[in-house]
Parts: sequence; C-alpha cells; structure tokens
Amino acid sequence: MTNEEVEQLLKSDLALSDVKVKSEGTHYQIIAIDDQFEGMSRVKKQQMIYSPLSEKIADGTIHAITIKTFSNSQWEREKLFNS
Repeated sequence: MTNEEVEQLLKSDLALSDVKVKSEGTHYQIIAIDDQFEGMSRVKKQQMIYSPLSEKIADGTIHAITIKTFSNSQWEREKLFNS
C-alpha cells in the first residue's frame, strides 16, 4: 500500500484536514491533522486512525503504525518549533 493510498483512505473515511504518511516496507508513520482531535483522549485518537486501516493491518499489508495527531492550531505550533 502506497503512502498516497493510506493518506487518501484516512482523508476520505475520517474527513481530516491533512494527513502525512511516511513508510518503510510495512511500517507506517502517520501524522493526522484536524480539529476533531481537540479534547479527545490519546486512545480515542488512535482508535479513530486505526479503524479505516484495520483490514490492511489484519491482512498484513500494514504491520506497524506510529501515529501522531494534532488539531490545526497544534500543528501550526509544531511546524514553528520544528522548522
């Protein structure tokens, strides 16, 4: 599964503002950005991201995922600190 396919799946299923995906083989790093993460627990955020990918995880297409989630304002701050 390509990075673009993962991005498109998450954007279409979850209506996210933005998604960034990097991968190495079957290991994926996902940054998901949307205001719906505001006030949500870390577990709920991860469950939300895992949900559309569960079939690909079950069949081994995706083996491991690292997830970071940000609201739009948190993402703007993150970009400032890491630029």
